[in-house]
Amino acid sequence: MNLENLQALTTEGKNESSSELDQLSARGIVQMMNDEDKKVPYAVECVLDQVSNAVEVITQALEKGGRLFYFGAGTSGRLGILDASECPPTFGTQPELVQGVIAGGPSAMVRAVEGAEDSFELGKEDIHKYGVTKNDVVVGIAASGRTPYVLGVLAEAQKIEAKTIAVSCNKPSFINEGADVAINVVVGPEVLTGSTRLKAGTAQKLVLNMLTTATMIRLGKVYGNLMVSVQATNLKLKERVKRIIMEVTGASYEEAEQLADQADGDAKTAIIMKLTGSSREEATRLLNVTNGRIREAIAQVD
Repeated sequence: MNLENLQALTTEGKNESSSELDQLSARGIVQMMNDEDKKVPYAVECVLDQVSNAVEVITQALEKGGRLFYFGAGTSGRLGILDASECPPTFGTQPELVQGVIAGGPSAMVRAVEGAEDSFELGKEDIHKYGVTKNDVVVGIAASGRTPYVLGVLAEAQKIEAKTIAVSCNKPSFINEGADVAINVVVGPEVLTGSTRLKAGTAQKLVLNMLTTATMIRLGKVYGNLMVSVQATNLKLKERVKRIIMEVTGASYEEAEQLADQADGDAKTAIIMKLTGSSREEATRLLNVTNGRIREAIAQVD
């Protein structure tokens, strides 16, 4: 497959079912889009083995002090930044742990930076600009699987011996070369020819959701199916913390509110305090020695 032969890419192909798209009513357009979108989860299902392998790679790196980086251009870059930005409020992580980088820098989030995605050299430079090391994991995201910027990112990441994961919506895909894990979610031609913010973007979003969510669960930032590491930064999330404490410990609303206050809004600390009878200081110590894993912290007392 030639790097310049875009017509050979599935993501650039013509969707015959939507060839009369401009002749449809509003209802007809959204029905067709919905029908096509239904195909995306099935395409993701076909690559779950690869996604789970990627989760293991990321988890191992983060347990050893590494970080996770998403690199992409255009929609792919924006999706990486979106997923990374959700980790601190959802899982209580530091912003540096999961980072999203878009070709052309932050301004490219809202306005395309001419030529950025076509620069292999810029991709190589960004690996060093953002301080990626061999301890980190780099996820290169490109719907086409051939974006020069992402190719440069992955080539340089491999050169410094960082773990690499390729996420694309074409197969074969140029960005697969040398990657520790290659995830190719083939969703087929778009309703609007070449508009990869549609099915391809949805597929990428689903995969990135899995990568960070499954990793954080494996790292002990979830108890049962509860977001026990959530940061109580607004009224809704403060109430969520109280509900989590109530659900896990059986405490009343009033007691959960007191525990949350004593724990400075940290659900994990409050839960340990209630279930083990520990002070805030002791609960904090238990969580520190168990890397934040509630079940292991409780077992330390038992």
